[in-house]
Amino acid sequence: MREPKFRHGAVSSPIVTPFDADDDFDADALASHVETIVDAGLDGIVPCGTTGEFASLTDEERRTAVETTVEAANGRVPVIAGAADTTVSGVRDRLRFAAEAGADAGLITLPYYHTSTDPDGQRAFFERVADDAPLPIYLYDIPATVGESIDPDVVADLAAHESVVGLKDTSGDISAVDTAIDRTSEEFTVFQGVDALLYPSASLGVDGGINALSQVIPEVFVSLGEALRAGDDDRALALHREAIAPLFARCGDHGFAPAAKVAATHRGFIPDPRVRPPLTLPDAAAREAIAADVDAALDAV
Repeated sequence: MREPKFRHGAVSSPIVTPFDADDDFDADALASHVETIVDAGLDGIVPCGTTGEFASLTDEERRTAVETTVEAANGRVPVIAGAADTTVSGVRDRLRFAAEAGADAGLITLPYYHTSTDPDGQRAFFERVADDAPLPIYLYDIPATVGESIDPDVVADLAAHESVVGLKDTSGDISAVDTAIDRTSEEFTVFQGVDALLYPSASLGVDGGINALSQVIPEVFVSLGEALRAGDDDRALALHREAIAPLFARCGDHGFAPAAKVAATHRGFIPDPRVRPPLTLPDAAAREAIAADVDAALDAV
């Protein structure tokens, strides 16, 4: 089941889920946003991830989001569907829906709320999902929302499973990324999930990123990927320091789903930045600051 690795410096976008003025899922806005991302030259799209507010979507909305993304992408870039759930059967169901919709892979976390008392629990959860998975799987390490990190031994063991093809590391611990790269084969893809750590991780051998701000300033991330592939470290460092890091710091103050929606609305990529509770939008002054940082980032390209 293993699939080819992404090209070096590849960046995929964990896309927001637009809502309309009635707080309903806006499939047309999502399809338009996917078109923008594909046209910009990014390498993949990830619906129903953390920035996509998957935990605030109904099952029907999650299925529709994946279907809409796959249809809009139309085979031009891979679609990695978020399939997180708290049960093995729930993850299997979400992977099955994603496969039926035509997604290329699934992205799965450890169960949230529960935390394991032993790495064997993590291993058992992932193995039970992977053993009959209908799609290749990327592990998603995001301890801030799940409550624990994926144990390095578990990552190393699962990397040998034919259905487990990679890792998105959003731990913020660059040493964890280094360990994952060191302890897995070249066929295993390691993505940096923290936007501001994408450039620093490149020297460790990370394959690329799944980064929320790529849907806001795709030009910057496309240029960064080109610079990394060309070995142009001066250019890559400039894009990191002048564009990605400042905007990431600004958005981190407000949460990446709300901030990404504000920024995407500023660029005209989606019509409404609305989020669902418990998330809230930044106030007017913060929105202006986010917009100014987006404009400054674009000036760096």
